[in-house]
Amino acid sequence: MTSFKTPSRTRTRTRTRALALTALGLAASLCGVSAQAQSCGLNNGKKATGQPIPVGAVVGKTGPDDFSASAGAAAAYFNCVNSNGGIHGRPVDYQVADDQWNPEVAAQVASKLVKDRKVVAMAGNTSFVECGANARLYAQENVMVVAGTGVPRECFFARNYVPLNAGPRVSATIATMYAARQYKAKKIVCVIPNIPSLGNWACEGPKEWGRKNGVEVQTLTIDPGSADPTSVVLQAAAQKPDAILFDVPKGLLVPMLGAAEQQGLGRKIRFLSAAPAYNVEVPKSIGAYWKDNFDTNLEFQPLESKGPDNQNWLAVMDKYGKKDDPRDTFSQAGYLAARLLTETLLKMDPQKIERASVTEALRQVADFRSDILCKPFHIGAGQRHNANNSGPMARSNGAGWTPTEPCLQADDPELADVRADAQKLGQK
Repeated sequence: MTSFKTPSRTRTRTRTRALALTALGLAASLCGVSAQAQSCGLNNGKKATGQPIPVGAVVGKTGPDDFSASAGAAAAYFNCVNSNGGIHGRPVDYQVADDQWNPEVAAQVASKLVKDRKVVAMAGNTSFVECGANARLYAQENVMVVAGTGVPRECFFARNYVPLNAGPRVSATIATMYAARQYKAKKIVCVIPNIPSLGNWACEGPKEWGRKNGVEVQTLTIDPGSADPTSVVLQAAAQKPDAILFDVPKGLLVPMLGAAEQQGLGRKIRFLSAAPAYNVEVPKSIGAYWKDNFDTNLEFQPLESKGPDNQNWLAVMDKYGKKDDPRDTFSQAGYLAARLLTETLLKMDPQKIERASVTEALRQVADFRSDILCKPFHIGAGQRHNANNSGPMARSNGAGWTPTEPCLQADDPELADVRADAQKLGQK
C-alpha cells in the first residue's frame, strides 16, 4: 500500500477516543481462529512483477476518529494478491489518501488519485465526508468506487459509488424492527450526529417503518464534536421512550452508555445501537451493567464466524496486514471490497485493464457471494447502490457478543429501487 500526505492544514483538533484500545488488542482477541492458509487471487505463490495497476482509496484517518480500517484490510488483501500472481502477473498498486474528515481535503486528494495517479478504480474507501465531496468527480471521470464503509446519504445515492456495508439508515431500521419485536417497544428515540445528509436521513428509515407498524420514532440530533454524554441521554430519556437507539461512532457511544448507567436508565429503558457498536471490545468497555441489556445490529456476519471466507479474511490480515490493523466490521468490509475488485479484474484481459473497461466490468457484477454477507451482493447499472440491506443482531454478554437474531432484512420503502435492480439481475 502506498500512502501520500494530504495538503497541510492547522491541526488543532484532539482525537477523541473513548475506547482506550489498541488495534493490536483487537487482533489478539481473535488470535488462533485464523491459523490457516490464505487464499487470494491466483493463489499461485508467485510474486507479481508486471506493470502495476493503480487502485486508490480515500479514508478519514486523522480527525475525530481513525476511520481507515477498511483500507487497511484492502491493503492486506492486495498484498496477498501481489504475492500470489497479482492480476495475471500485474501487481495492484494500492494508494490510500487521508481526507482528514475535511470535504475540501477529500476533494483534493481524490482529484490527485483520479487525475494524476490515473487509478482504474477505488476500493476500500471509508469516510464521513468524501462521498458528497467527490461523487460528481467520480461520475465525470467514469471511475467506480467499491467502498468499504459508506456513511452519509450520498454514499448510497451515487451511480459510481458502491458501499459494501449496509449503512446507518438500514442498520438503524433493522435495530428498530428488532426492538419492536423483541421488546415490544412502541416508542423509540433515535440518536444521530448532525452531520449533513446523515442525521434526519438515517433516522427516517426507522420512522418510515414505525409509521407502518404502530411504533413512534423520534430523532435526537447531536453535535459529535461537543455533545455532553449525560445531557444526550437525559434528553433522550425525557421523551419517555421504551428504547433508545444510538446511531453514533463507538467513540461517542461508550461514554453515553456510561452516562446512562450513572443515571440508572438501563433498568428503565432498553438500549440498542446500529452497527458502529459492533466491536469485540465494546462489551468489556461498557461493563457488566449492560450484560444482556444492550443490543446491536451487525452489517455482516459475526467476526468469529467459522465461514471459510471469514476465516480467510482473518488469515489474510494475520499474514499480510499490519499488527495494529483492526479486526472489526470495517475491516471485513474492506476485505470484501478488495476481493470483489480483484475477482472482477481477474476475469479481464490483463493487457486491456484501464478505467473504462474496469468500470464496465464492475457494472456487470450481479452475484458476488461471501459467507461474510447475509445474501449475494450486486452492483449492476443502477443509479444508486445499497445491495447489502440485511444483517444479524447480537447482545452484549459482558465479555463479548451473543448472537440473538440471524439476518434480518430492512423493511424500508426507500430500498424499493435497489431491490427492483436486484430482481432484474436474477436475485430474490
